[in-house]
Amino acid sequence: MGNPKAFLTIPRKEAGYRPKNERIHDFSEVEQTLNNKDRQEQASRCMDCGVPFCHWACPLGNKCPEWNDALYKGNWELAYKILASTNDFPEFTGRICPALCEKSCVLNLTHHEPTTNREDECAIMERAWQEGYIVARPPKVRNGKKVAIIGSGPSGLAAANQLNKMGYTVVVFEKNEAAGGLLRYGIPNFKLQKNIIDRRIRLMEEEGVEFRYNEDIAPNDLPKGYDAYVICTGTPQARDLNIPGRELKGIHLALELLSQQNRILAGMHFDKEQLVTAKGKKVLVIGGGDTGSDCIGTAHRQGCVSVTQIEIMPKPPVGDNPATPWPSWPVILKTTSSHEEGCERRWLLNSCQFLGKDGKVTGVEVEQIDWEPSESGRPTMVHTGKKEVIEADIVFLAMGFLKPEHPDFAPNVFVAGDAASGASLVVRAIASGRKIASQVDKFITSNK
Repeated sequence: MGNPKAFLTIPRKEAGYRPKNERIHDFSEVEQTLNNKDRQEQASRCMDCGVPFCHWACPLGNKCPEWNDALYKGNWELAYKILASTNDFPEFTGRICPALCEKSCVLNLTHHEPTTNREDECAIMERAWQEGYIVARPPKVRNGKKVAIIGSGPSGLAAANQLNKMGYTVVVFEKNEAAGGLLRYGIPNFKLQKNIIDRRIRLMEEEGVEFRYNEDIAPNDLPKGYDAYVICTGTPQARDLNIPGRELKGIHLALELLSQQNRILAGMHFDKEQLVTAKGKKVLVIGGGDTGSDCIGTAHRQGCVSVTQIEIMPKPPVGDNPATPWPSWPVILKTTSSHEEGCERRWLLNSCQFLGKDGKVTGVEVEQIDWEPSESGRPTMVHTGKKEVIEADIVFLAMGFLKPEHPDFAPNVFVAGDAASGASLVVRAIASGRKIASQVDKFITSNK
């Protein structure tokens, strides 16, 4: 802890977003960066607590006080080494993690101004790439064992990275044309530019990981010749809304929009009949989470007329929530950069039916509802009978994903990430991939 009074004298300073009227016209990353002096000052605010709740809250166990201290002192290389010791891909989490560590920071409890861990993390990694601290380090010795990773999302990449470093020959099978899973096909470029993924994949290839694309591997028909398998196929089944009118044109699952837009930015072409676009349309997003927010930002960049987002649950509290006290993750109202770009947000609305004309959606009939406690512990929906129609030319369903069911696997088959837990955070997927890699190593070495 290089500056024991910094948290008292230096306020939290965020890099912030690019101006709205500028960023909505492109898909470049919306977040800006601080200069090195300001960034090191922000790192100095970390108090190196006796009980580091940031370390407790982070699924990866990131050592925030240690790398913040190194950053403050200007030792960027040491900061990188500490950060990379627990996190395979800080350049991903530094951009898209909701920063569980910051919510559990003692400064969040006392001042509502936690240390800027996420931004510090991203700055450290970009400096590491620029200065050449990150170079390919293939294992010096291979152990003669082969592992197949099915899926190249964050958990698959983390498992592959760890197993490769242990000396295993690792082959990653990916059903799509490029690696990354939802990092590439679910998260918009304005949050995570895909060249960030590409440079990491190149590094992993230089270190010996093999990627095989356009290979859709069924869990019950795994490729032969491997000593172990890791299933990292995520949660491919989105939650649908099967109400009257679902067959109307103009109703899409969120990933139909997000994945196609990312592919277009990568140079792919889609016919007019295939194109999912919000240009010139009134947009309705059903679902109040991050995926819905990503649809909002994408719709603006495509040139929509307006966006409305509805949620079936109540509006979260603003600022503080006694039901989720520090150091727990606070369930409070979240306003994203996409929301700031323009969106009407409404809560406690249940979708009753889609309305249309000439086979195309024109709106959604919704009902105001409420929730009341029940003996089972799960709240019960209360219908009010108050209905209205929300006009829409295009609707995006962003209501989450279904946890996949798996067959009974052989002892040498492991499941990681969202495929094991259901939809969760990228940081948890990376942590899961690292954990499974250790389990695979233990299994193989104990069965020699």
